[in-house]
Amino acid sequence: MTQRQRPTSIRMIIGAALTLSLLAAACSSTSDASEQPAAEPTTTTATEAPASPIVDVVAADFTYKGLPTEIEAGTTIRLTNESDAELHEFVAIRLPDDETRPVSELMQLPPEELAAFFPGVETVILAPPGAEGFAVEGTGTLTEPGRYAIICAIPTGADPDAYMAAAAESEGGPPEVEGGPPHIAHGMFAEVVVTG
Repeated sequence: MTQRQRPTSIRMIIGAALTLSLLAAACSSTSDASEQPAAEPTTTTATEAPASPIVDVVAADFTYKGLPTEIEAGTTIRLTNESDAELHEFVAIRLPDDETRPVSELMQLPPEELAAFFPGVETVILAPPGAEGFAVEGTGTLTEPGRYAIICAIPTGADPDAYMAAAAESEGGPPEVEGGPPHIAHGMFAEVVVTG
């Protein structure tokens, strides 16, 4: 596995994530069943781990509804977009353990300083207008304990179809689409603590 490179913007991460997820979906691994030993029958017991918790979050113009300030590690986020026009996303960025500033303060940083946090992205979920979201990076599950910035960096007013098509075609850079400032400029960010 290679080490993540530091992108220069959150939109770059999303473009790369979309491209990688489309490539991963097109690839699959196969094995020759004749080379595999016969599987032993298995039984399940009542001591198996329960299913992971799920938190339903609604993306709106320009906020997250139903997102708790604290969740347990292993929680899966299920995102739905209630907007009629705007594409929204749920980008979960794990902040460094020694970073103590509130997310509201971090969002005021210049883009080049904010970019220093990008390697901590654990998951990205995109949700088209009026639809359920889907993970384009990670699985939508927050597994590592710590403090997270949750943001939406989609350009305001961007055409959802144009954005997703451009993201699928981008080669690691941010999708080049028309639109205004990212949704975080309108206050679409939150802070979540994932407990161990």
